[in-house]
Amino acid sequence: MKLKHVLSILFLLPLAAFAQTIIGEQTLHYNDTLRKRTLTTEIWYPTTDKKTPLLKDNFPFIVEPSVRNAVLPRQKHPLIMISHGTGGGRLTMEWLADMLVKQGFIVAAVDHWGNTYDNKIAIDFVTPWQRAQDISFVLTQLLNNPELDKIIDRQRIGAAGFSIGGFTVIALAGAKLDLNAINKFTYTPEGLKEINIPEFPNLINTLDEKEIEASFKNSPPLKDKRIKAVFTICPAVGQGFISKSQFKDVDIPMFIVGAQSDSIAPVKTNAAHYHKLMPKSKLFIVPGKTAHYVFLNEAIPEVKKTGGVIFNDDPSVNRHAVHEQVGNMAVRFFKANLR
Repeated sequence: MKLKHVLSILFLLPLAAFAQTIIGEQTLHYNDTLRKRTLTTEIWYPTTDKKTPLLKDNFPFIVEPSVRNAVLPRQKHPLIMISHGTGGGRLTMEWLADMLVKQGFIVAAVDHWGNTYDNKIAIDFVTPWQRAQDISFVLTQLLNNPELDKIIDRQRIGAAGFSIGGFTVIALAGAKLDLNAINKFTYTPEGLKEINIPEFPNLINTLDEKEIEASFKNSPPLKDKRIKAVFTICPAVGQGFISKSQFKDVDIPMFIVGAQSDSIAPVKTNAAHYHKLMPKSKLFIVPGKTAHYVFLNEAIPEVKKTGGVIFNDDPSVNRHAVHEQVGNMAVRFFKANLR
């Protein structure tokens, strides 16, 4: 095709074809008084706000600039709820939120009480059924907000999670954990390795098993029928599932991602194990020396220097490239299954 023909076609295209999506961002504060859990929530959304997008002050991660408290969009968009990994926070998966928003999604990420980097409570590191309730509670609050309800398509709601957040969204899909199975696994050599996490050293010696069991017994059914598709990254707690019958209520599309060199939530006992018990799910394993924490945000250079394995990958691994690959998979998955 001649250059003048190309230029003619470009001239005729609408300006929207060239416009870059501007990301709006807000912080919302919710309080589940029944469970005594404060649930700070970040939402990102496409906006037409004319203000200049800015980076967060003193933010340790490399993310897209956004417009704080930007005007909300006029039309409805699909919503994706994000559940962070253990000892993380609502902003630690912002790379995924950015990619989804640029493709027309609204994204909401929740700080799970007692299981964040700045609020560590031992029992909240080992009672993941509380996290699924967090997501459902916040989803209800979002839909009860008249302004947000105007822009959220209730028929197109999905969920994504990382690590124990990966378990969280699988539970929201209807999977039922066997507490006895996970307890037995925990005290095997393999299980002891998985519970020995950098975010809470010596966690196993601080636990009250009776308190954990009581919490589990008091937990309601976790399936949230409003969620229509789940994308789970390096899901943990896999050995709490020993039978396909535990997934009989899972009737929505599910995509499972693992990392070949993950030593925190090893593929064999987690991602591949879940897929084996849910054969209708899709499974992708990022190959090579890609490890667990590659799915956290990219850190700025100053943080990488002291960030250890959480913010530094094997020299053969490009964290940004992994995010692009897996983020595009998530976009395609949700677009195909939230229609």
